[in-house]
Amino acid sequence: MSGTFISFEGPDGAGKTSALHAITAALQPILGDRLAVTREPGGNAISESIRAIILDRANTAMDYRTEALLYAAARRQHLAETILPALAADQLVLCDRYVDSSVAYQGAGRQIGEQAVAQMNQFATDGLLPNLTIYFDVPAEVGLQRIQAHRDPQQVDRLDVEKTAFHDRVRAAYLRLQAANPQRIKLIDATQTPDQVVAAALTLIKQTASGYFTAGA
Repeated sequence: MSGTFISFEGPDGAGKTSALHAITAALQPILGDRLAVTREPGGNAISESIRAIILDRANTAMDYRTEALLYAAARRQHLAETILPALAADQLVLCDRYVDSSVAYQGAGRQIGEQAVAQMNQFATDGLLPNLTIYFDVPAEVGLQRIQAHRDPQQVDRLDVEKTAFHDRVRAAYLRLQAANPQRIKLIDATQTPDQVVAAALTLIKQTASGYFTAGA
């Protein structure tokens, strides 16, 4: 693969998706069609259909392992249909969430086992990990306050409405992942201003994907 794969991770309310939108706006004029921006679960028709099932607040009966398997299934299709072709075409791929989300949310948050979820996703991804993962870190209570204050009620999903203890477990798992993988996962303090967060993320992206940028870009 000649492209570069960068994932964005963080607990709910960390602002990673907003940062990704700002970063996309900054990079699109520079990179043009060499930039591919996508999300998980989703990124193509089949994976988006699975996303709708996973996040539907009406699906309260969904078993936690079913949820984890659905995420892995959506990820496999996303990888096969979207990410791998983009990397083969030498694109810079920015993805909103990837495997680390499943380990943190289903493995730790749902308490079904971080290692078990990691192994499931090892199969789903055939071991493909990003060149860089940018982890946007905020305490759970800060993220939840942001969701309550700013998110459209129609966009609040099954995971957003979990109790604080769930989100505390998610954040703790992310911090463990970052500590165990410091070369791949870089932490940004997402309690900073949005401009500071975006600037820090852009610096990491340009360091990792330097070949896509001319001097001074």
